[in-house]
Amino acid sequence: MKKIKIGIIGGAGYTGGELLRILIHHPQVEIVYVNSKSQAGKPVYSTHTDLLGDTELTFSEDLHTNIDVVFLCSGHGESKKFLDANPAFKALKIIDLSTDYRDQSEGFVYGLAELQRDKIRQAQYVANPGCFATSIELALLPLSQAGLIHDDVHVSAVTGSTGAGQSLSPTGHFSWRSNNISIYKAFTHQHLTEIGMVLGDAGHVAPKVNFIPYRGTFTRGIMANVYTKFAGTLEEAETLYRNYYAEHPFTHLSDSPVDVKQVVNTNKCLIHLEVHDGNLLITSIIDNLTKGASGQAVLNMNLMFGLDEKMGLGLKSVGF
Repeated sequence: MKKIKIGIIGGAGYTGGELLRILIHHPQVEIVYVNSKSQAGKPVYSTHTDLLGDTELTFSEDLHTNIDVVFLCSGHGESKKFLDANPAFKALKIIDLSTDYRDQSEGFVYGLAELQRDKIRQAQYVANPGCFATSIELALLPLSQAGLIHDDVHVSAVTGSTGAGQSLSPTGHFSWRSNNISIYKAFTHQHLTEIGMVLGDAGHVAPKVNFIPYRGTFTRGIMANVYTKFAGTLEEAETLYRNYYAEHPFTHLSDSPVDVKQVVNTNKCLIHLEVHDGNLLITSIIDNLTKGASGQAVLNMNLMFGLDEKMGLGLKSVGF
């Protein structure tokens, strides 16, 4: 089978680096170029130092369209600017990892395979979901699609420091973040818009989502604890979730409580359910850089090109 030719725009950041780590081992792709204005001319491993010995690619300023798909890994707001300035890329398949097209504008399909796998297979443009959004949406999709969310949803979720991106900030450096925890963007997080879009997708009114995000003292991973009113039993909830995710290879229901280390360096989402006094508590864990970003982007690429959706995504190598 002919290999898929890939260009990456914005390859020097966390999501670009994670995308490279996956794609250099993907059996059906050829990375043609990795664009970076800040690192042009330097070896990829000069920035992503763990890739020394894995690739001889260099960062370039190439922007040619002799490729099959382009991944947009620049900051939020930059993807739209890039496509407006370089309209020739609109003839290609596009996977955007920013927030710019998650509202499904301009022909983009929201890239949550557990919700709309068939639409992604037919799409030319895919908007990759956000990391918090992915964990929360997967926690609630079975309830939402069954029309069983009748009350407010409450979410308390913590993310690793890589979720803030690679640029330095007062709340990102080691001395501040280590042995610390803090709330940010309470009730106003930008991912609430796409969460509302997804939870209203089945024709139901999207519930109010009360979301409290936390900065964690670890590097990667998300744990979202989500609860809402539920009239059924635990056994009924577990049956609903197992049936919904039965055909989706990356999302699994766990009979026992879950922890973030179970999903680090995987494209999995693990979910655990509990019922307490008429509330269903859903714990959802993902790796924010894989299932919440670059791994999900590769899954979407696999679907768009008719490949096995698991191809190149058997990632886990360590337990601790």
